[in-house]
Amino acid sequence: MPQTINIIGAGVIGASLAFHLSRAGAKVTVFEAAKPAAAASGHSFGWINASFYANPAHHHLRAAAITAHHWLTALLPDPAPNWQGCLWFEDDAALDQIAADLAALDYPVEQLTQAQIAAAESQLADPPARALRLPAEGATDAAALTRALLAAAGARLLSGLAVKTLINTAGQITGLRSPIGPFLADHTILAAGSGTPALLAPLGLHLPMLARPGLILHSNPVPWRLHHILATPQHEIRQDPTGRLIAPATTNHQADSAETIPDPQAASEATLSHLRALFGDPHITLQSQAIGYRPVPGDGLPVVGQVLPGLSVAVMHSGVTLAPLIGAALASEITGQGETPLLADFRPARLLTAR
Repeated sequence: MPQTINIIGAGVIGASLAFHLSRAGAKVTVFEAAKPAAAASGHSFGWINASFYANPAHHHLRAAAITAHHWLTALLPDPAPNWQGCLWFEDDAALDQIAADLAALDYPVEQLTQAQIAAAESQLADPPARALRLPAEGATDAAALTRALLAAAGARLLSGLAVKTLINTAGQITGLRSPIGPFLADHTILAAGSGTPALLAPLGLHLPMLARPGLILHSNPVPWRLHHILATPQHEIRQDPTGRLIAPATTNHQADSAETIPDPQAASEATLSHLRALFGDPHITLQSQAIGYRPVPGDGLPVVGQVLPGLSVAVMHSGVTLAPLIGAALASEITGQGETPLLADFRPARLLTAR
């Protein structure tokens, strides 16, 4: 009999788990309270990188995830990431430190002069004197990737169905309760992002999470092209295939620690002003904006693995970078193929406490 798996959450992490577990022969059902990629995955900047990291183990996990994106593309060619690389602008001292730290981790990094920057990105109104180029990095549409993974998985998808509680049978999780009844399974995975703590609480478990709202802007399409992701001291910027500029309205988006966005309108206007000045284009206008809540565990690091017999969790930021690796690694563990050493520093036991 195939192993039966319940996955709660149809974001990019849940979709990757469904894809890899289905490939391993499991019978998978995915539960989503709204629709696929409705939460963080649908409001993602989409940057695949290992240049933002908390410690060496975290960097190695993210670097391995970049490799995982490449082999996922061999299995699922559409949508493929755009591996355009990133240009990172900072002051000289910061650039020197970043370059040294990344080189020590064997991460590809190149130094660019002002002339090289101008040649690489001709639309910049005032190219900086120096920049780092990170050629291994890219971007993807996280919502499109989520939908593609779910479609390729062939798993049963129950959208608009909020899970009420998990079924605890003598200390083992044997399924879940939904508005249309119970669904039993050999294993259940919580990939519900910031909704995960509420599902753990009835089990007497507390998973601390940080409040990390993110405001993402999409401009109206512009006719010129960016050839890299830009990481400036003010914002990160990239361009999608339709010509829209995408930018989070927070400084240092990946490491942003703001718990609220007190004035989204002012943040949007400041971001648009920065984009207009950066590219010398007064005609950049706002097409849309949205606030998403990034699922960041209490210490900022991923939480992946078994919590109780029959129950695992997979909660993290950035899911868009880590999804292919986490999906494959956790699927391997759940189907009995052995543990993944890269996950050793990211197990739930370091953060979970009894309520």
